[in-house]
Amino acid sequence: MINEKTKDDSFHGIGYELVCVVVNYGMASKVLHRAKKLGVGGGTVVHGRGTVRDVLSNFFSLYDERKEIVLMACSSDVARDSLEVLNKEFKFYKPHKGIVFSTDISNIFGMRSFVPGEGEKEKEVMYQLITTIVDRRKVEDVVDAAVEAGARGGTIINGRGSGIHETKKLFAMNIEPEKEIVLIVCDRNISDDIVNSVREKLDIDKAGTGVIFVQDVKNVYGIR
Repeated sequence: MINEKTKDDSFHGIGYELVCVVVNYGMASKVLHRAKKLGVGGGTVVHGRGTVRDVLSNFFSLYDERKEIVLMACSSDVARDSLEVLNKEFKFYKPHKGIVFSTDISNIFGMRSFVPGEGEKEKEVMYQLITTIVDRRKVEDVVDAAVEAGARGGTIINGRGSGIHETKKLFAMNIEPEKEIVLIVCDRNISDDIVNSVREKLDIDKAGTGVIFVQDVKNVYGIR
């Protein structure tokens, strides 16, 4: 168990992780409040929705369509211990409670005294996070393609890209309003199948169609 007091935010030469918590609407503030007591410096809450269909209902173990996603950056040791405590206190091991997972961060800016390091010894990756950014009208196609390849569902986050007079790009793709982001956590063994299914169904390799990127999930609770 880690110290209940907020740790100093000077992390020199240690790993950093992004902790993502997906919960039913109204729970995010409670999760964030508890995480701060466990040493997390703060976080960002965004709204989204689950893919509510009978065939997908077990994914994230959430049936409520309205979701809140808490994103928090913290050191690897804080992330590891926080996930364990949050899992126990918010009962992510039970159906319909939510999911919490973490992914590695290679560099981070905007937090005091952060010096990237090697972090903890690597362990075998069992799950991966597939993030897909597409036009809002295409989001159901992403979910359909993913399910056809073995995914159990996902969480959809409303997105907003750059305005018409802006030139910034994300992964060399113009980001415009009315975008949505689909998050899918899956077994590593079927990750390639899901990505290829989405790419084929949406012709994702065509310029301006969308973006897919895959990250290793370091720790995860709430998936059965």
